[in-house]
Amino acid sequence: MANDADNVRVGLTGSILMAPKGSTAPVDLDTPWDAAWLDLGFMSDDGVSMEYSTDVEDINAWQSLSPVRRILTSVDMTLGFTAIEMKTRTITAYFPGSTMTDVSGTVHKLDIPAAPGPQEFAFGLEWLDGDIKNRLVVSRGEITERGAITLARSEAAALEMTVSAYASSAPEIATWLSNDPAWAAA
Repeated sequence: MANDADNVRVGLTGSILMAPKGSTAPVDLDTPWDAAWLDLGFMSDDGVSMEYSTDVEDINAWQSLSPVRRILTSVDMTLGFTAIEMKTRTITAYFPGSTMTDVSGTVHKLDIPAAPGPQEFAFGLEWLDGDIKNRLVVSRGEITERGAITLARSEAAALEMTVSAYASSAPEIATWLSNDPAWAAA
């Protein structure tokens, strides 16, 4: 099998979207995201990280120095990103259970709860590389990690977040769509 540089991909641009859990996601690459899906806006130039890991447990036998079997015990998938567009959707996502209200025409108030409960959402990730389009949908996810907010003269204030994907009623933890010709099933 020969190497093919035409199959090397980059994420030139894209979007992170967030919707209430149970929202309907597009099932193809042409249907626009409906109004329930809110774009979180500009992300840092680090882009989005997607991590997928599995844990296994070894079954060892007295007669063997190596495992005789491995059992899959867990699957973990996360999306990491840093929002640099400060708007209601990103700020309330960063602070779970928070509410934004308008105190006056120009003053807005964010109430941050002392003991927020779990908050599941649906997340969408869309990215482009020329004519190659990808969409990843996590139908159940939660922001489970947050980085520090740094306020400095030399950089944008940023909201670093990690989304943990949860299995839905279907066996999938996420769905990835692509029009990449290199993905054609053999």
